[in-house]
Amino acid sequence: MSRTPSPLRRGLVAGLVLAAAGALPLAAHAQANWPTKPVRIVVPFAAGGTTDILARAVAQELGKAFGQSFIVENKAGAGGNIGADAVAKSAPDGYTLLMGTVGTQSINKSLYARMPYDPQKDFQPITLVAGVPNVMVVNSEKAAARNIRGVADFIRYAKANPGKLNMASSGNGTSIHLAGELFKSMAGVYMTHIPFAGSNPALLSLMSGDADVMFDNLPSAMPHIKSGKLKALAVTSAQPSAALPGVPTVADAGRLNGFEASSWFGLLAPAGTPMEIVNKVQQETAKALATPAMKERLLAQGAIPSGNTPAEFARLIDSESRKWAPVVKASGAKVD
Repeated sequence: MSRTPSPLRRGLVAGLVLAAAGALPLAAHAQANWPTKPVRIVVPFAAGGTTDILARAVAQELGKAFGQSFIVENKAGAGGNIGADAVAKSAPDGYTLLMGTVGTQSINKSLYARMPYDPQKDFQPITLVAGVPNVMVVNSEKAAARNIRGVADFIRYAKANPGKLNMASSGNGTSIHLAGELFKSMAGVYMTHIPFAGSNPALLSLMSGDADVMFDNLPSAMPHIKSGKLKALAVTSAQPSAALPGVPTVADAGRLNGFEASSWFGLLAPAGTPMEIVNKVQQETAKALATPAMKERLLAQGAIPSGNTPAEFARLIDSESRKWAPVVKASGAKVD
């Protein structure tokens, strides 16, 4: 037997319908006026590294474009997983973004036994900011004392001193770590891996002489290479970098055919963030990256600016995940 809804129930239903209908214009209005308060860009590594450098450069330009503050917040740890997880669990309202990396979005899920977030399902890609080659750097004074002039010399020294060299990185699972693991595997050398909470503390360890080598992102290593404190032995990309004329690739200098391990960095938002907001950020980021001043600034540091679409960035993340999974497995690298 059917029952006729009571007047009270009919009133409640009607009220809920009207409330939902009223909320739609409000949500659309909020998206159209975004941002009405400061936006946070989380960098999942310590200050001073390439992720931080690029985030601050982009934040400054987005602040100008939108007339609102874009604040960079460093939240380091667990190879970028702590900061990335914080963004994944943030409200999808456009006020919390991530400067993600090849590590947080494509490598870590193959490296870590347990992940606190899903790199693809929990994020909405916005745009690739830049691609960056890594550079194999050593302490200049120690290299001179050891008669290390290039990659071949380094390999010979490492083989003659098994287990005595330390390899610094910006954290477990970062491209800096994996580039080193790939080098160890292909060159047949053993070095103790020392992970830090970002490139800057790792570089300080290298410059102080505590660490022996690092496969750092080129932009963060560049000032120290120019100062002479670090010696660039080779770049990890398939081709030499215009930012380091005369510096060969690891593949060529070390006779390690097929060696390639570059990095990339891009903006992402929590899954469910309105596409109107996502597209606004992508378009303004692309405009900023296309300006002569920004292009010159990034290229001088060894970074290649992008600004691609959300769909293109999503495809890159997917293809890089497939590329790095077998590399992680072959290297034997694993983090509990």
